[in-house]
Amino acid sequence: MSTPQKPLTARERARIEFTAEIKAVARGQLAESGAAALSLRAVARELGLASASALYRYFPSRDALLTALILDGYTSLSDAAEAAYAALDVEDAEPADTLERWVGVCHAVRDWALAHPHEYALIYGSPVPGYAAPQDTVAQATRLPYLIGALFSDRLGPESHRAGDTRPAMPDDARQSLAPLLAGLPPDTPADLVMSSLMAWTYLLGAISFELFGHRRDIIADPRAFFDHEARRLGAALGLTT
Repeated sequence: MSTPQKPLTARERARIEFTAEIKAVARGQLAESGAAALSLRAVARELGLASASALYRYFPSRDALLTALILDGYTSLSDAAEAAYAALDVEDAEPADTLERWVGVCHAVRDWALAHPHEYALIYGSPVPGYAAPQDTVAQATRLPYLIGALFSDRLGPESHRAGDTRPAMPDDARQSLAPLLAGLPPDTPADLVMSSLMAWTYLLGAISFELFGHRRDIIADPRAFFDHEARRLGAALGLTT
């Protein structure tokens, strides 16, 4: 049996609520002025506080507040992607089932980005001048690429190439370029699988960014239909139906 959690005190509840209020105001400022203009002073002013010093117990600096928003963004996006990943039971799946899972993840990420455009821009847009994300953001930031890696592993398994596979084999220099990433993965992880996963991750964010930042405006009449088909094409090209 799990141990019942101790109820929060009134002070703890108040801190949680005020922290959420601070972040809500900060997200509003992201939408209005962008991440580079975010400041504790502006947040304090919007909250009706006399000075930013009242916020220091919650966020000691602008960078600490940005980090909290970035972590929230990665967490929310990854939760949506993982929910889509789990929506299809692909144990003993046919190839199309794995392709559908990939397409479902793609749509989940796109839907999240369209619903949270400024938070998407914060985590996948231009770097914020003067800000460097700390190491503790890595775990949340890597959830989506690891999820995509798991999806490709479900289908492609340990074999880098199969009979009838028309994809070009990885040359040694490309394989060696993955050494820093492969060093942090299980020793039997195929480089070709990692390559496919990275290509899928790069495509997914690139396609969404092009749409979200207006690079496809007036070019595509039905963005969702187009996105659905290109996600299927890429999944097939990367071997999800082989």
